[in-house]
Amino acid sequence: MRRLFPVTDETAAPAPGGAPGGDAGREWSLDELAAAYAYPEPGPGGPVPWLRANMVSTLDGAAQHDGRSQPISSATDMRIFGTLRALADVVVVGAETVRKEGYRPARAREDFAAMREAAGQRPAPAIAVVSAGLDLDFSLPLFTSPLVPTLILTGAAAAPDRVAAAEKAGALVVTAGDGIGIDPARAVRELAGLGHTRLLTEGGPRLLGQLVAAGVLDELCLTVSPMLTAGDAQRIAGGPAVTVPHRFSLVSMLEEDGFLFTRYGRA
Repeated sequence: MRRLFPVTDETAAPAPGGAPGGDAGREWSLDELAAAYAYPEPGPGGPVPWLRANMVSTLDGAAQHDGRSQPISSATDMRIFGTLRALADVVVVGAETVRKEGYRPARAREDFAAMREAAGQRPAPAIAVVSAGLDLDFSLPLFTSPLVPTLILTGAAAAPDRVAAAEKAGALVVTAGDGIGIDPARAVRELAGLGHTRLLTEGGPRLLGQLVAAGVLDELCLTVSPMLTAGDAQRIAGGPAVTVPHRFSLVSMLEEDGFLFTRYGRA
């Protein structure tokens, strides 16, 4: 792993063999990854919500292959995936992604236990599923055996019988919209009201598109996979286009085996 941006004396130093980048060929520790992806420090007024997305895309813009992101990922991408989860209070994910990717509860990681305790966090992040119809299998471990109770973000018009089924399974149903679906800005406020200010979303594309359109996304952690898939796979964000493109600035870029691990923040 090597850091390409921001450029420092360390990144400019030659690696063994004369290649640029003193970190090249060395596996970063989990502590180093956690420092590289740390959330902003709370300001004088205390913590405020910070929503980051973590997505992967091929060179030709595919966010999935055969409906899943794993085939275009890598071992290091998964280490970063785990690190981002370990830093978060809550992981926000769309119901379709839960179904396709077979989501399970987030697990406690011994490597991050002390860090989470010092930050006042639970042993593992909660999973918050965004679902308008609550068409979910409540017998899955995500609902029956999470370390931290699973949340469901939905609208006030959600079917009462599905809400009751979710609550019976042990999920906490959070109303984050006046109609069928959620209002992304309200969802962020509701999660912050529950003490979840370090927010992470893993998509899928439809949910990320909603968050982008609502202007609530603060940061994008995008892995650029050195693969080409063609086909008609979704991009990382879908849905209606925004009127004016939202500008983000490059915060950092790491590289390993042709994979680029980028961070972009709201400009």
